[in-house]
Amino acid sequence: MKFLLSNIVTLFHIFLLLSLANGMEEKKKDVYIVYMGAAPLASSPETLTQTHLELLTSVIKRQEQVKLIHSYKYGFSGFAAKLSKEEALAISQKQGVVSVFVDPIYQLHTTRSWDFLQLQNSLETSLTPGANEGDAGSSSTGAEDTIIGLLDTGIWPESPSFSDKGMKPLKKRWNGTCVKADDFNSSNCNMKLIGARSYATDDSSPFPLTSTNSPRDEDGHGTHTASTAAGSAVSDASYYGVATGTAKGGSPNSRIAMYKVCGDFGCSGSSILAAFDDAIADGVDVLSISLGASAFFRPDFNTDPIAIGSFHAVEKNVMVVCSAGNDGPSAESVVNAAPWILTVAATTIDRKFESDIALGGNNDAIKGEAINFSILDKSPMYPLIYGESAKSNSNSSTDQSASHCEVESLDLKKIKGKIVVCKHSEDDTSKSIIVDQLKDSGAIGVILVNDQLKSIASAYLDFPVTEILLQAAEELFTYINSTKKPVATILPTIAVTNYKPAPQIAYFSSRGPSSQTKNILKPDIAAPGVNILAGWPLSNLSSNVPPGQKPSGFNLLSGTSMSCPHVAGVAANVKSWNPNWSPAAIRSAIMTTAILMNNNKTQLTTDSGSIATPYDFGAGEVNPTAALQPGLIYDAGPEDYLLFLCNYGYNTTTIKAISNSTLAGFECPKNSSKDLISNLNYPSIAISNLQGQEKKTVSRALTNVGAEEITYTVSVQSPVGVDVKVVPEKLQFTKKNKKLTYQVTFSIKDSLTSELFGWITWSNGKQRVRSPYVISSK
Repeated sequence: MKFLLSNIVTLFHIFLLLSLANGMEEKKKDVYIVYMGAAPLASSPETLTQTHLELLTSVIKRQEQVKLIHSYKYGFSGFAAKLSKEEALAISQKQGVVSVFVDPIYQLHTTRSWDFLQLQNSLETSLTPGANEGDAGSSSTGAEDTIIGLLDTGIWPESPSFSDKGMKPLKKRWNGTCVKADDFNSSNCNMKLIGARSYATDDSSPFPLTSTNSPRDEDGHGTHTASTAAGSAVSDASYYGVATGTAKGGSPNSRIAMYKVCGDFGCSGSSILAAFDDAIADGVDVLSISLGASAFFRPDFNTDPIAIGSFHAVEKNVMVVCSAGNDGPSAESVVNAAPWILTVAATTIDRKFESDIALGGNNDAIKGEAINFSILDKSPMYPLIYGESAKSNSNSSTDQSASHCEVESLDLKKIKGKIVVCKHSEDDTSKSIIVDQLKDSGAIGVILVNDQLKSIASAYLDFPVTEILLQAAEELFTYINSTKKPVATILPTIAVTNYKPAPQIAYFSSRGPSSQTKNILKPDIAAPGVNILAGWPLSNLSSNVPPGQKPSGFNLLSGTSMSCPHVAGVAANVKSWNPNWSPAAIRSAIMTTAILMNNNKTQLTTDSGSIATPYDFGAGEVNPTAALQPGLIYDAGPEDYLLFLCNYGYNTTTIKAISNSTLAGFECPKNSSKDLISNLNYPSIAISNLQGQEKKTVSRALTNVGAEEITYTVSVQSPVGVDVKVVPEKLQFTKKNKKLTYQVTFSIKDSLTSELFGWITWSNGKQRVRSPYVISSK
């Protein structure tokens, strides 16, 4: 009886626990974003917040507390709140709701560069005299009333990059603020850094940004991107003595507004939308966004916070520049590919960080690449051993694992006090882990032999490490095998400029075509994104510091995160020269004046040496000077993007909810189809599904922004097997006719086996307006 009672009590406890678990499961809530399209013109922000609360209350049980995490009420309408799946579904069925989706978490896409771009412009104009010439100093003049907003990790206001020395007060059109926090207040802002906000979520959020609601940057990424876009000139800047020079932003006279949306767990979509909403109301001119979804997570346009926020920003005449992502070199890896966004790929510059290997005997030095502050003697006096030769006797050790320096495969006695040579492949344990393990095991230096070229110079600080290619290692292995006691040394890093070829497309830079629509060519443009020197927090929390040194106020970072603010700076300069231009006009000026050659005067390549295509670089490498005087522009406005959404597949009802800036009678054309997306007045052309014996015709319109009476003539560069006909072949602009159209017909005789690329260029003898095109059969 006692046993039976015990079992009954146990079963009761199990039943109770299961009931509690089920109850907890039923009550489990996630943060959802409720997107309601454009903010009604007649509604005040206060009224919209009340509307959001009423909508939320309508699906929440009475006994539960109703709370908005964010209310979007300036640039567009919507809110973020904690909801169950059932509540989210109920809200999605309410009138006026465009989409409801779980709050996504996005990730960051993470001196010499501006000088290099200026050199490339000089090279371009020397080869084509008169082509898009401008004032050589113009890219850094003006722009005092241009405001660049950044959605990032915050900002370190004490950085010299954000000095406002010599700047005048901003004209009265700024509506933003410099928020107050425990470690940040209004005195941290000045005439350079005019605004700073933070969107740290509440304690109940599964993805809190930081412990304090402060815009101060403890990561470093936001400080780096802000100084790249608009940092003031700082002389004698360097990374612990390496890459010394003057660090400056692309638009050093522009103002900066920081919107901190990212923290340790990433960047929440609800915070990203809140920042867009505030930035639109604050009055920024350009938004630089170096973050995005993974290439493996493909939200549609109406459930992607960046696509949503940028659409409404562009609708309010705010230029939006985004990084393309770091998931290259895989095809179809580009993100932030909405046509109203300017999407930026990453390239190298003409600077290498060389750390050479000196060998014993009469051997020549072998050139390596890495950043280290080696204190080894410059004479080759240190024992050198190949990982395979240090293989242990354990059963798990193989020649392969030892040659790649998997530490459990090595006899640690054999590597102690020696420079260890290790092969390294993409799928191996990360280089930093291997190096740390070898250092802890007693090695005094490491030479990594990579199986493929990587454009990033890894930083190893005080531990002597350098990297070489497999081809260059032949001499090293020949020497090791030729003597019983090989010796070597690793020399400290020096910065080598005028390196050729440059630029090259960085291996990590995400590639096109866009998986969302192949009828828009993405990325749009390329810019420096490898080993970029820019401002950094003076904090031990944000970086490794070499022993005996104080934290540097500058750091070297790589990623499309670094290329994006380069283009944002150029966009700010174009905007300052042409304050009434639309974001599409600015994009056109940047794309049609891009550079297509490297400093070897040959066509662009990837960093592996293969020929690059517009799927790698878009229209080419950004040209800061030529973009100021494009001659002609491809313009587009909100209604053009609504037609794009029609052709993409959205219905009229949804599109009307998304935007209220168009005519009340807007309707999607009955013949809307994805094929017609190619007709969007874009500075590039993409044609998909073109089969053998087929023809496709697209239209474009060019607006003259140069001399009033002028004629442009077309030239076409086309691959074998493609016939491209442009009608008319001449465009004669007058005072009355500033906007003219042309048509392009593409035809192929045989079925395509791969994508084909070409160029359409309009020229008046002085200015050149160049557009890439791509044709595919899929």
